[in-house]
This record gives sequence, structure tokens and C-alpha cells, in this order.
Amino acid sequence: MNQALYYRYWGKAKPEGESGPAYHLLPYHCLDVAAVGCCLLDPEKDRCRQLARQLQVEPAWLRDFFVFCLALHDLGKFARAFQGLKENMSDDLVKPKPRMRYDQRHDSLGFWLWIRSTAQDIAKNLSITDFNAKEMEKLCKYMEPWLEIVTGHHGQPPIKQARRLEDYFLPEDKQAALEFVQESFSLLLNSFDFRPLLDKALKKRLQAVSWQLAGVAVLADWLGSNRDYFEYSDRRMPIEEYWRQIALPNAETAMGVLPEQAEIHDFSDIKHLFDFVDEPTPLQHYAIEVELVQSPQLFILEDVTGAGKTEAALVLAQRLMGAGLANGIYIALPTMATANAMYQRLGKVYRKFYRTNDNPSLILAHGARDLSSGFKQSVILPEQPLQDDDYLKGQSDDEQEQTATAFCNAWLADSRKKALLADIGVGTLDQALLAVLPARHQSLRLLGLSHKILLVDEVHAYDSYMQKLLSALLEAHARQGGSVILLSATLPQTMRQELVKAFHQGLNTDTPDLLSTDYPLVTHTTTEKEIEKSLDTREEVKRKVRVERLASETAALQRIRKSIEAGQCVCWIRNTVKEARRSYQDLLAEGLCPAQLSLFHSRFAMCDRQRIEDQTLNWFGKDSRAADRKGRVLIATQVVEQSLDLDFDVLISDLAPIDLIIQRAGRLQRHVRDAQGNRLMEKGAKDQRETAVLYLYAPEPKDDVNEEWLKPDHAGTLAVYRHAGQLWLTAKKLLEASAFAMPEDARRLIEGVYSGNESYPESLDNLSWNAEGDDACKKSMADLNALKLSKGYTYASGDWDEETRIPTRLSEQETVSVALAVWQEGELKPYAAHPTYAWALSTVKVPESEWKNALKAIPKELKETIEALKTETKALRWLEVFPLTETTTDFYSAGDGWQLPTRDTQ
Repeated sequence: MNQALYYRYWGKAKPEGESGPAYHLLPYHCLDVAAVGCCLLDPEKDRCRQLARQLQVEPAWLRDFFVFCLALHDLGKFARAFQGLKENMSDDLVKPKPRMRYDQRHDSLGFWLWIRSTAQDIAKNLSITDFNAKEMEKLCKYMEPWLEIVTGHHGQPPIKQARRLEDYFLPEDKQAALEFVQESFSLLLNSFDFRPLLDKALKKRLQAVSWQLAGVAVLADWLGSNRDYFEYSDRRMPIEEYWRQIALPNAETAMGVLPEQAEIHDFSDIKHLFDFVDEPTPLQHYAIEVELVQSPQLFILEDVTGAGKTEAALVLAQRLMGAGLANGIYIALPTMATANAMYQRLGKVYRKFYRTNDNPSLILAHGARDLSSGFKQSVILPEQPLQDDDYLKGQSDDEQEQTATAFCNAWLADSRKKALLADIGVGTLDQALLAVLPARHQSLRLLGLSHKILLVDEVHAYDSYMQKLLSALLEAHARQGGSVILLSATLPQTMRQELVKAFHQGLNTDTPDLLSTDYPLVTHTTTEKEIEKSLDTREEVKRKVRVERLASETAALQRIRKSIEAGQCVCWIRNTVKEARRSYQDLLAEGLCPAQLSLFHSRFAMCDRQRIEDQTLNWFGKDSRAADRKGRVLIATQVVEQSLDLDFDVLISDLAPIDLIIQRAGRLQRHVRDAQGNRLMEKGAKDQRETAVLYLYAPEPKDDVNEEWLKPDHAGTLAVYRHAGQLWLTAKKLLEASAFAMPEDARRLIEGVYSGNESYPESLDNLSWNAEGDDACKKSMADLNALKLSKGYTYASGDWDEETRIPTRLSEQETVSVALAVWQEGELKPYAAHPTYAWALSTVKVPESEWKNALKAIPKELKETIEALKTETKALRWLEVFPLTETTTDFYSAGDGWQLPTRDTQ
């Protein structure tokens, strides 16, 4: 009997009356995971073929060797220190050694065992035909990065600074591990060609591919740890028998929890995707006709708001998929509101990317909308306990080591992450950026993005920190053979050049020079044809907008009242939640009917936010009618400036950088309407409303302003947009001409503010230099935080410290995710009413400083109830809970959202 069969994988405390084994033998679990890997890397499927192509090996060779490596993923659990975590399980198992403290994760222990002991023993004890002793040593050394990948199956690479093996392994432990490796070798690598492993070039190519293989290892471990498919077994049998009769058949069944790859539908014409398109726009014509190449490619589409960029991008996406360059799409957006809007649009067309009888999956990244039934919910493992090893319950959090099941529950139950595994995923850019940060399970994100088109909307909307991380993501995606489509109405030239450079760095090719200053413009690389293509835009979105300055909030409120009296609909975009809430209350105080007025910002619970968003689209969306719009007012923050198809008769905006002002202006008289506000659909129809005017609430941009130019009235604006010089240039450029035309003036305005060639008053130098210094720091921080993917999946690639939380975006104010609860029928229940996603829909983002004050207001008698609720409710494990009671109800309302009450919360 193999000595390795005396080691257990996991043990459980059985409830009274439950039958079945109390533990699973460790070699069997290792083979379970290897069997799942065998299915995941089916040589006939795209995933294995793509990885093999990048490694320049045969798909079957990759499958066979990596399956062997996966069988060794839990070598660290042969350590007596690990086996001693639960005592008195069975007299048939190895006996624990209390002096051996388990203070290192088993993944690192397994890697240490390989590099310090097992590899040398394998080299001495195994013989391969035509391999001499020196070649065997070299072979085992070259296997080291492969073992680093699989032992890092808990979502981060193993730590390399090994301690003494004797502190964790007894001699018989090392011998048992060696026996298992030898038997796995004989079982899985019989007649295997080892020669490719001795090629240094393969070792180099593995660095780029290692990240995706690490994702395969994580997924294989999760599925192979699912007790619904791999039951515990303590019956001794030869591992070959277990492999063929149990592990492989169970793995085939377990694969059913993953969505089937839908078959791509070749692009035919744009009306197949969008039946509302009568005549393609110039940009859409380009997307239909541009010649594609059989290699990763980047498109940057710059055109006026409302010019059909999304439709053009999706045409390109389907053509790229039809050409075999991708089998899915991840659409990344700047905010949750824009993700909601895109999800709504995609829901109508995503099935058309695939064959009629297929059932592709579409998932929204924050899980607040209905999930596609095409994505099987069993992958969430809803009935699995958070930790299926009772002996961990008595340990402190820092001593606990979650099982693969626990990680799978936490990760896949979060639809923001699961969206990356769907055929079509829609979410914020943050979820994709985590693929290039040292966040646990980032490799699974990279795997999810591989062979998908990364489509990033509103590229201009991200700060310098996120821009730098986006560049890192483009480089990584290009390196793994992915194509990218970027959309923007207002992209500075320097930013365009940086994005193209990052993509070419991933391809390891020279960056082309970008010379065109035209607008609209398409940038397409890599291609032998025209890299920059100047285009026209559609007639309906060509416009001239007058600009008028409003000197005070009082003037803005007066303008709103006049517009209401004229039967017009109005939006005022404020730069902070505080200012938006104040203006909303001012209008109510002046007697405006609440039914006419709406407030939209980021501090609403998800259910209320969705309601407000739907109401906003009904009142001001492209299909709104005169009766819907008449006399309506929306006070909003930046949540409406991107991706929402809104159309206002009158628009007021706080001062903001020029690109954002242009974006906001795109919501002004966006669709052709009659004088009453009804949409005109006839071809060639002209808008019958009064001349479009953008009212800019801003201080006058005089040449002799002092450093206090934006204070006190615009202090909120300066807190959000800190480069005072750019704000002054924006106001100056807009007001000196008193109007601008789109698309003719777009490039002039953007470069006039961002090129660095225009001067602003010296009095604003200190504020502007501070802002530029902050930007430089943010870029440096992004460089520091981003993984060094070129090093491969290794601990030296980034700061993998578990105590360090590396963000996807930097903020002056950190936020806390808080689930609102109400007291009903003697217990705390979700604020939102929903049969499945009640707690997710009850969640609101709260500034960390405000949360600290809110905590003090929670009644003491409810604090224990809240802790018990969080323990019992899986959806609340990573959320805070705030009860809305008689004493705390003024912290939140459906109309105002979250706010600290003026009373003392001490």
C-alpha cells in the first residue's frame, strides 16, 4: 500500500446521524483536481489550443504535462504540521506531532518541498530514456516554475523564502510525498516527451502564459474541491484505479457547472444586430468595412457623443469573434450607472453574437440585475459551508486558512467577478484592472479575459492612476493575444499615444507614430494598412452650442424656474453629492412640486438607485415624450455624464475640465425633437427647440484672478478637480468664443486645455503644480502597485502581502459597503425587497469617515444581533450592516440617499 494513502486531504465534523467518511485521502483529492484540469485543458477546446499556441507546443503535450503538475498542487499537505491540525480522526492516518506548528500556508510548503527535496529525489530515483543524470537535474530545475504555478492555487504565488523543511515535515512525510510524485509520474506521464521542457525558450514563453495557467489551477482546485461531485473517500485503492474509475468520471460531471462555450455567429449586416439602424453612421460604416488581420489588434474610436460608437464597437467585436480572434466580450465602464445602462442595451442584442440555438451567458458585474439563466447558478456552490473544516473555527482570523470551497463561494457568489467568466460580461473597469494587481485570484480574472475582446468605454473618464493601470491591462491583454476596443468622445493626444504604446509593449513590437489631429478619428493597430483614419460624423449630432456663464447658485435656480415655466426639462450637473443635495432641497424649499424633481447621485442603496435611474431614463431618455419631459428637473452628479442616453432641453453644469464639459454637453438636445419635446423620427428632420445653450456655473476667468479664484463658491469643484489652471483654461476657451461647434472644435478645445502649450494666470501655479504633482504620484503609485507580469507567476512579481489592500482607484475619501437593514417581525431584514438579491440591492457606498460616525449611532442592543446576522448570512460576510430604526432612520431616505444627520451622533 502506498504510504501516501495514510495522509488526509481534509476532515470534517459530521453532524449526528450523518454517514460517510470523515475525511478524504490526500492523493485522491490531488487526482480529483488533476482530473478537472484534464477536462479544462481539452486539446480540442479553444482554451488549450490558445495556451499551447502561445507556448509553441502541442495542445495534448500541454494538457498531459500540466495535469501531472496539478496532481502535485497540494504537496504541502503532506506536512505533518498540516496533518496535525485536526487530531483523533482515525488510527489509520499518520499521527500528529504537536511540536510542529502550522504557521505557513500549505501552498508555500508544497513549493518548498519541491525545490528543497522532491526535485532532487526525483532526479536521482527516476530514469527517463535517453536522459543522463545532468539532464535529469536540469529537467527538474526547469519544472520549478510549473510547480510554482500549481502550488499557488489559492490565488497568489507561493512564498519563496523557504524555512527549514524539518520544522514542518517528518522524514516519512517527505518519503510519502515522493512516492506520490513517482506514482503520479508513472500514471500520467507514461511515454511523455520531456525534451521540450529543456528548451530555455519555452521557459521564457511560460512567463507570459503562467498567469493564465495559474487561473486554470485555481479553477481546477475549486471544482475539484466541490463535495457535490467529489465525495470524501477513505477506501484504499491503487491511484490508477481511483483515477480512471472515480476522478475522471466525476470531473466530467463537475464540468457541467461551467457555461458551455456558445458558437459564434458570423457578422452579416448591422441590422441583424441593431434593427433600429436605418443607415449606418460613418463610424459604423468603417466598423463594417475595415480590413481585419489575424493577430491581436487595438481600435480607438473617437467620435461625438451620440454618434453610434457603441454600435460600431459591437460590430467590430462580432467581426473579430467571427474571425476567430475572440469568443466573448468584457465591456468595462467607469461607473455602476453606466454599467447598468450598457447591460440594458446588451440584453437586447447579445444572443445575436452567437448561433440561434445556443444559450450564451450575459452577466452584469455588480449582480443587482437579473442574472442570465444561461450561466448555471450551480457554479456558486450555494449549499457549501463557508469553511468546511470545523477545527478552524476556534482559531483567530489570521490563523484561519480558507478551503478552496470557501474561496469559490466568496469569489463566484460575487457576480462582479463571475462576469469575467461569462460569454458577455458587463461591469466597471475595476474588475478588469484587478487582473493586473496583486489581488487574490487575479489570475482567474486574466484567464476570464483571455480570448475575449476587452471593450473599454469612456476611456477619458479615468484619472492618472487608473489610466496607468489601464495601460498595464492593455499590455497584459495584448501579451495573451487579446484584442481591445477603446471608445471616447474626448481623448487627449498624449493619452492616445500612451494607450497605443502599452498595447505594442505587450506585443513586443515598435509603437507607431500617431500624427493626425483630425476628429472624429479611428486608430487601428496592428495593421499594414492605414493606422489613423479620419471620418465624418452623422448629421444629427453635429451641433453648435452657445455657452452662457451663471455667476451664482441663485442665478442657476432662477434659470431652472424660467425653464420650468416654459415647459422645458432641465438638468443641473453638480460636482459633489453635498452640493447636489443642497440644490435639490433649495428647489423644494422654493415650492417646486416633488413629483417634478429628482435627485440622482452615488449614495443611494442599489434598489433606490435603480429606481431613480429607470425614472431618469423614462423622463429624459431618447424615447421620452413631451408629457414625460414637461417641467421636469434632475439634479445630478457625474453619474449622468457618461453612457446614459439622456436628452435635456436645458443643461446647467458646474465648472469641470473641458473633456467632461463636452461630455455633459452631449446630453443637451441629444435627439431631434419638436418644440414640445416629442422625438422626430423622419430622416432629415431638424430640431425645433430653442437654440441649445450650455449654462456654465463658474467664476469669471479673468487674467488677474488670485489663488482664491474658486473659493468659496466653488470649493467643492476644486476638491474634485484640483488642477485650477485647467479649470481656468476650460472656462476661458468656452466663454471667450461664447459657443462651440461639434465636431469641428472638439480637438481644439481639448488640446487647448491639455497640451501644455497654453498659459494660465501665475496665481494658479501653486494649485496646478500641486495637482500635477499628485498626478505624477498617482502614476508612480500605479507603476508600483501593478504586477510585473513579465516576471511570470512568481512572488517577486508584486506586493502579495495579504495585509495590503491595493485599490483599483485612488480616492480622497475611502468608502465602505454598507447593507441597510430594517426591523420587521422581530428581526433585521434587508431594506430592499427582492427574492434573490435583497441584500445586494440594500447596499450603499458610504464615506469611511461618515461610517465611523454612523457606527456610534447603532443601538447597543442591536450590535450582537448584527454580528449574528453577518455570521448566518453569506451575502453579508464582507459588508457592514446598518439598521434603520427609530433612532437612526434619518441617516437614509429613499429620496435623499445616505447622509449624516445634523444631530450629534456621539
